Amino acid sequence: MRIDPSTLDLKEKVVNIGRVTKVVKGGRNFRFAALVVVGDENGHVGVGMGKSIEIPEAIRKGIENAKKNLVHVEIKGTTVPHSTKGMFGTGQVLIMPAEEGTGVLAGGPARAVLELAGIKDVRAKSLGSNNPSNMVKATINGLASLRSAEQIAKLRGKTVEEILG
Repeated sequence: MRIDPSTLDLKEKVVNIGRVTKVVKGGRNFRFAALVVVGDENGHVGVGMGKSIEIPEAIRKGIENAKKNLVHVEIKGTTVPHSTKGMFGTGQVLIMPAEEGTGVLAGGPARAVLELAGIKDVRAKSLGSNNPSNMVKATINGLASLRSAEQIAKLRGKTVEEILG
């Protein structure tokens, strides 16, 4: 299901800016790669990468790319409905629900994604690579795999009470 970014009030956060160097005959060429996360803090979040000679242009391209890759996140109150593990490459992020008032307990890149998704109380642990790009994409993968009890019940053709016991 495609989400229309124009209908959402999106906030953006730059997670990482990397300087990329290419050695050519005349010397070195410098470019910048910007990793950007956008979200409406209400269950929609996306990640994008932009590359350019100038930093502001790279960030602008990253924001455009992130708006094209929005995913819907299932939220239960202020936390996630259940624990999940997101994987991308060697990056793994374990996302666990937390009690109200806990806040966002997550490291660097994963924190940006969780905050912009609108999750207020959550614990997250990076298990694999600490590469910002892989961590962000693993977090998005984990959030996209979340399902509510209602969705699971509908999928199985049962009631929510039968699922929860």
